[in-house]
Amino acid sequence: MNARRLLYRLALAVIGLALTCAAADREHATPIRELVLAPQPGGSGQSVAQVERGRDLLILARSSAGNEMWLQVTALAQPGTRQQEATGWAPAKLAIATSSPNAADIIFGAAVDSEIEAEKPKGRRSAPDDAQRLYQRVAQFFPDTDSGREALWRAADIQWQLDRARGKKPIDETAMQNVIRKLPGTRYADLAAYALLENQLCGDWKGQAACPAQEAEIYERYAREHPRSPKAAEALYNAAWRTGVIADIYRVRNNKEQSEASHNRALALAQELANQFPQAEWKYRAETLIYKMQKNIPLYGTSE
Repeated sequence: MNARRLLYRLALAVIGLALTCAAADREHATPIRELVLAPQPGGSGQSVAQVERGRDLLILARSSAGNEMWLQVTALAQPGTRQQEATGWAPAKLAIATSSPNAADIIFGAAVDSEIEAEKPKGRRSAPDDAQRLYQRVAQFFPDTDSGREALWRAADIQWQLDRARGKKPIDETAMQNVIRKLPGTRYADLAAYALLENQLCGDWKGQAACPAQEAEIYERYAREHPRSPKAAEALYNAAWRTGVIADIYRVRNNKEQSEASHNRALALAQELANQFPQAEWKYRAETLIYKMQKNIPLYGTSE
């Protein structure tokens, strides 16, 4: 019985591997708008399934019907979702195949359109998820292109923002870690590393110096380790501001020595920021921060 079960499992594994290889050999596509899969080319007959933007489609066949090209596709289920696979026919003009001219640009542009739609007060509710899926397809289909690399980051960033908005604590780091792993030494890896700092922050400081001190150290370390990052200036500002807050906390507690030490350290960080990033808006914020600290204007407990 055990041997029979083992042979059965081996047979299933072989079949699964064969199906995976077959899928890898087939061309993929993705819809740039929601579409309905039909049971046959031309769209007649009862619909098979609705497929959302950015779904991974496996092309099985092509056919012409009604002076239009149609694709027979299997809409693959995305891991971690409740999606179910479905097979049917879709208009080729709505399902961009990887071999289509300018396919990467078209799919990327559709993702940007969905991002813009998501920012509208009455935008399409599915727009954030649509944008993320479309970016995922660009990264999947064209991983070695500039658009593919940027799409990998954008998809991870949208997922991060969605998880934050949905109150996930801590935020799932899988997508960001994937960016760092696949794009080491790039600006996208730097951006992903900065996003990951959020999971290390305290949240409510409760008027204590320990949390802002910990966070200031985290931000300063990031600025030192990622000097070319698009977020380096912001990190340095966050370190300076939090160090200035520590000075306020110690001053309120009449701890003059530690207050002065933190005050001087914050001034030094802010001045470093102003000198190092003369063209960035963070330079101007650093100048404002320096002014407030020089005039002993409180940074903590106020609407800065």
